[in-house]
Amino acid sequence: MEQSILHPFRRYRRNPILSRKDVPYACNTVFNAAAVRFEGRYLLVLRIEDLSGRSHLTKAWSDDGYNFKVEEHPWITPAEDAEYGVYEAYGVEDPRITRIEDAYYITYTAFGPYGPRVAIGRTCDFKTFERLALATEVDNKDAVLFPEKIDGKYMLIDRPGGFGGQRGDIWLQESFDMVHWGRARVLLSAEPGWGGSKLGISTPPIRTEKGWLAFYHGVRRTPSGNLYRLGCLLLDLQNPARVIGYTPHFIFGPEEIYERTGDVPNVIFPCGLILEEDGMLKMYYGAADTHIALAEGRLQEILALCSACSGK
Repeated sequence: MEQSILHPFRRYRRNPILSRKDVPYACNTVFNAAAVRFEGRYLLVLRIEDLSGRSHLTKAWSDDGYNFKVEEHPWITPAEDAEYGVYEAYGVEDPRITRIEDAYYITYTAFGPYGPRVAIGRTCDFKTFERLALATEVDNKDAVLFPEKIDGKYMLIDRPGGFGGQRGDIWLQESFDMVHWGRARVLLSAEPGWGGSKLGISTPPIRTEKGWLAFYHGVRRTPSGNLYRLGCLLLDLQNPARVIGYTPHFIFGPEEIYERTGDVPNVIFPCGLILEEDGMLKMYYGAADTHIALAEGRLQEILALCSACSGK
């Protein structure tokens, strides 16, 4: 298979699209942004790490998907109430956005003294934000929701474990109310090679004629530290617990200086994906935990890569 097909994404020539100099208030870094189209504009929900080392979420807007303006104030900051406060005391991190009917659900990592766990909130206008659930216990993160109910249930992909050198695999859970989750099953497990240390889902699934398409990151432990790269997988439309296909090789990885050098080097970490009407995918990713960058690829080329290897 040709090299260009094995690596279908093309970096935006003016990457990175956002750095801390673009944030209108003092911060350390900006990275790992969720993405969505809202009222005809592109919206990124950015993870921004402040000077104390704790993260919050801030919005950035664009008319063309390339040039973004960051809002002047944070949008979602760690909660201070009795239910959520202790579990978000160290920050809110790595958001993903999924539209379900008329609402936009944001999954994020709530990080506190007991470790990271998955939280879910909701907005309809990207002004107000309602917390719905702490959906998992610790240690768990990298969670995304499906954009519709399947067999009457909400579906959540997450990644329990994977911390302190432990194994980390991609799992699927389901819920009738978005609050109580269960029937957990393994979707894709780490195996020796480019993602041998741990895996994690990267972007919310999108419906295609061949199945649910989602991207996942794989981590390889090297003598110089962890190396984060990207693969993709296809899930059955009616039964998302069944993997139709996945890429056993990585399709995108750190190459440029802004991906190789930063607070956490050798990391590309997508959280946002937008499918354009012409079949082009815009993938927004954190680069070395220091910048936000953009890469684009054709949907049909990526589906062909997933279909080349049947699921297990």
